[in-house]
Amino acid sequence: MTDTVSPAVRSRMMSGIRAKDTKPEMIVRHGLHRAGFRYVLHDRRLPGRPDVVLPRYRAVIFVNGCFWHGHACRFFRLPATRPEFWSAKIERNRTNDAAACASLVAAGWRMATVWECALRGNEVTRGEAISRLVQWLRSRSARLELPE
Repeated sequence: MTDTVSPAVRSRMMSGIRAKDTKPEMIVRHGLHRAGFRYVLHDRRLPGRPDVVLPRYRAVIFVNGCFWHGHACRFFRLPATRPEFWSAKIERNRTNDAAACASLVAAGWRMATVWECALRGNEVTRGEAISRLVQWLRSRSARLELPE
């Protein structure tokens, strides 16, 4: 299948995709703040630069896009255009994620991964995801992944 827009338009569209302050990340941050949690954003001193760091709870949260991190959900589909490039890129992202997770766990950090698909939908779905994240933060559990 060919692309429906010109290469210049596609390039401009792709360059507009942000790495920080994405909509799913903002949903998580606002939900945590409303629940009374205070946090640090994108701490460069930690492996993988987690999206949200809660030093008081020794916890980090990664908010991953289903496409960019290759999540096995209904929102991920490998593009038909340049599939070798995209599969290599997504595999590199997965490898980097695994290395960062291993380093954080070895350093004694608790870790949560919130996938974009857990936050898509209505306010009830988002609220449930934030509620589970808050419960996890207050527990002693080492790992959480939303959706499971």
